[in-house]
Amino acid sequence: MPLPYTLLITPLAADAPDDGSWFAETFTEVDSSEPALRVSELSTQRGDGVFETLAVVDGHAQEVQPHLARLARSAQICELPLPNLAQWSAAISAAVAQIPQQGELAIKLVLSRGVENGPSPTAWLHASAATDFSAVRESGVRVITLDRGYDRGVAERAPWLLLGAKTLSYAVNMAALREAHRRGADDTIFVTSDGYVMEGPTSSVILRHNGVFSTPAPSGAILHGTTQTSLFEYLERHGHSVSYRDISVEELRGADAVWLVSSVRLAVAVTELDGRQLPVDAPLTRLFTEYLLSPRD
Repeated sequence: MPLPYTLLITPLAADAPDDGSWFAETFTEVDSSEPALRVSELSTQRGDGVFETLAVVDGHAQEVQPHLARLARSAQICELPLPNLAQWSAAISAAVAQIPQQGELAIKLVLSRGVENGPSPTAWLHASAATDFSAVRESGVRVITLDRGYDRGVAERAPWLLLGAKTLSYAVNMAALREAHRRGADDTIFVTSDGYVMEGPTSSVILRHNGVFSTPAPSGAILHGTTQTSLFEYLERHGHSVSYRDISVEELRGADAVWLVSSVRLAVAVTELDGRQLPVDAPLTRLFTEYLLSPRD
């Protein structure tokens, strides 16, 4: 079946019995060129929902269970009905069986609060060809830091900000990318008002300093990265030291190397930070790309 491909999902309760025989009855293929959502759908009206984006490489859906686990965490934070992970896993398998088996694709999973005053959430899966990131994986990106507007402790003081959830409310992230482009850069790393590294609008941050690979410690304010976690497992298997900790902006600027990592773009080296050149480990970046393109569960 050609792309794009859309599958509407009738959400099951998280604790629904799993006999595997009736999952298909909860999926409906729709023409991606035709309307599929109501005007009163809260995902479009208010961004009131959560999502995940996972890669499909040559017919293999990458890290399905880590993405689904994060979808469930985001739903819990946002007080949405918890997704039935077996159902969502079956939906991904059904989609992968219908879409092209060669090249890089992206599957977006969306769980919304549903129609305003409606009885149940709305859910769907949308598959499309992935953007060709081969050039930027090779050449890297120029990055600026932007103040996210709060300090490290805000998530604990104000959990209603939903900072640890991957929500559909992405207007701030997209505005940050536009600001980066206005300043002649390609991407952004958010920092706290008290000077600590957070994450990119669509990526996790990894730096290497004195031989140790570090990423900001997961917290209520930082989304735990599935690709970053996988890459740390790869590094540890190859004898490298990894660390989750607080990282100051000054340490970031003095790092031996910095990468932004995400599910579809994979790992890209930061070549310039706030107008200053950074060291780039091109051979290691290529190894990262090779690993991240390999089948990963």
